Order: sequence, then C-alpha cells, then structure tokens
Amino acid sequence: MQPSDDAYFMGLALEQARLGAAAGEVPVGAVLVQRGPEQGVATARVLAVAHNRPIGLHDPSAHAEMLVLRQAAQALQNYRLDGCELYVTLEPCPMCAQAALHSRVRRVVYGAREPKSGAAGSVLDLFAYPALNHQTEVQGGVRAQECAALLEDFFALRRLAAKRVHTPLRPDALRTPAAAFESLWQVFPHWQMHSRMWHDWPELEGLRLHALDIAAEPQAAPTTPSASASATLLLHGPDGWWPQWASWLEQQRRSKGQRWLVPDLIGFGQSDKPKQAAWHSLERHVAILLALCDAVGMQRLQLVHAPGQAQLAQALQQRAGPRLLDLAECSPPPSPQWPAGAWADLPYPDAGHRAAQRAWRARGWC
Repeated sequence: MQPSDDAYFMGLALEQARLGAAAGEVPVGAVLVQRGPEQGVATARVLAVAHNRPIGLHDPSAHAEMLVLRQAAQALQNYRLDGCELYVTLEPCPMCAQAALHSRVRRVVYGAREPKSGAAGSVLDLFAYPALNHQTEVQGGVRAQECAALLEDFFALRRLAAKRVHTPLRPDALRTPAAAFESLWQVFPHWQMHSRMWHDWPELEGLRLHALDIAAEPQAAPTTPSASASATLLLHGPDGWWPQWASWLEQQRRSKGQRWLVPDLIGFGQSDKPKQAAWHSLERHVAILLALCDAVGMQRLQLVHAPGQAQLAQALQQRAGPRLLDLAECSPPPSPQWPAGAWADLPYPDAGHRAAQRAWRARGWC
C-alpha cells in the first residue's frame, strides 16, 4: 500500500468529522475499508463511514469507530472483519480499540493522538499486548495536524460559547438555568452550533440576549459572518421562542445564499427575563432587535413574524425604514421532533418568568 492511500482514506474520515462538528458532536470521523487482492485506492471498497454521535443517538458507545464497525459487519453479514482497515481521525479509546481487536480488523490508522484516553500508545497500548489472540497493525500520525486542528477549533468555540454564557445577571431579572435546556439540544443538536449570546450593548441594559445566527451553509463554523446582501429575521409569537421556527427552518435551511437570525426576545426563551412587566415596551424591543442586526452585519433584512407579533413587527418596520425589504406573517408548523406542548413551558419554571407574556397581553400587542 502506498502512503498516499492512508492520506486519501483519512481525508474521508476528516469529512465525516466535519459533519460531526456541524451536528454539535465532538468532531471524530471514521472509515472502514476492505482491501482487494491488489493494493491501492482503486481496488479498495469503503464499507462504512461515520462520525461521533453519542449526543444525537443518546448512546455513550456511539463513537465513530463503533458505528463503522457495526455498519461494516452488517454489510458483510459477519462479525469478523478479517483483512479490513479502520481509519479514524483520533487515536481510539479503550472501548473502540478492544472492539477493533475483537472484530479482527487487520490495521488501524489514526490521525491525532489522544493524550487523555488514547489506547494505541498514548495512555496504554491495547494493540501491543502479545497475550491477546489477535494482533492488529497500528499506524498513527496520518494527517495528524488537520485532525488535531479540527478538534482544537471545535473546543475553542465551545470555550468561547461557555464564556459568553457566564455573564452577570441583573438583580431585577431572572435567567432560566442552562441545564433546563439540555433536552432541547438533544432534540435539535444541529442548531446548537448556531446558538449565540450577547449582553454588552447599551440597548440591552445589562440583560443577556439569545439568538440563533444561521449562516447560508449549515456546515459553516459559527463565527460572525460578514455583512450579507439580505437575511431573514424571524420573530416568535408571544407564547413561543425560537423552537417555534424549528420545522420551518428545517425546510428552509438549504436555500442558497440565505441566512436566518432567530432571536429569543428579552423576557422569552433562553434570553434574560425582567421580573417586572413594566420593563417591556415596543421601543425597547425594537432598539434591541436593530442592535442585534447591526452586531451580526445584517444591512438589509426580510422580516417574518409569527401570529400575535404584528405590532412589534410594524414598529420595527417603521424604525428600520428602507433597510427592511419585506414584511410577512407566517404560521410556523409544529415540530414533529418536539410537539409544541413539550417546549412552550421549558423556559418558564415558575410564574415569575412569565412577566413578558403578561406584558404582551396587558398592552394588547398580541
């Protein structure tokens, strides 16, 4: 086998790792290959590809290596994978190493070392135990820099997101604990990478605002994009927050050149919630929404609002002027993944968190 063969198949594993990162999973990808009688890429058969999916599958064993071993065994209708080769972007953990040995994989090729749990030489070397009744060849360091960079970038973004979350809370406001939303991210893991928080604009008055900032390409890194020609701002209803748009977003997310900004208005969803209904005014909310558009570079915008949000939408239209290209009302369909009754109450653990909803009704905005 030529060294370039390893680089090629590791490239396929890297593609899978990037898909995992886009879904909010730790970016590790794997490929399982069956060799023909002659060496070389052209004669090899790719039996399975996968990325990490413990979060999406609610399965602690759903590492990329475990998934490709399972898929390949089904493809061959045999739990023994004699002569096959496993490519993975990160050094296997003990679970995956033992599974590779048990399946009789001939060769394991990995990219980056795993100094905390690697079982191919970093912490221990299960493949080197002569007492085991199968010996698997191991090759490490293939495209290691690319594999490591993908992991480093992913965790850097995680740390940045965590830093944004740890912002002080105003004494006259409430904040739903982040742990309350764990079930949300299990249902919608692919949206988590687009989740952002802001708190330091003057318009926010020290409150924290949450929004999804979804770029045109769903696999793009969740950094602040440059100003786009146009983008769509989605306003949830007075009894909703961003998951109200989940099904609509699933249908629209592959539109070419499109971008969506989906805020939780102050007082709703994952944003901070002033305790007093008197805090809320259309002027305050309009100012915050325009500041949000400025912060993410939305120079021209389409505005789509859910039923019950016409007054806020019209007030925003008046302030935005020619910057607002279009205004429309849309009734987003319920999400089959998470029916409305399951998410509507999630951000409101008690009546005190509902001051914004009371303000909308008391002022006749909905």
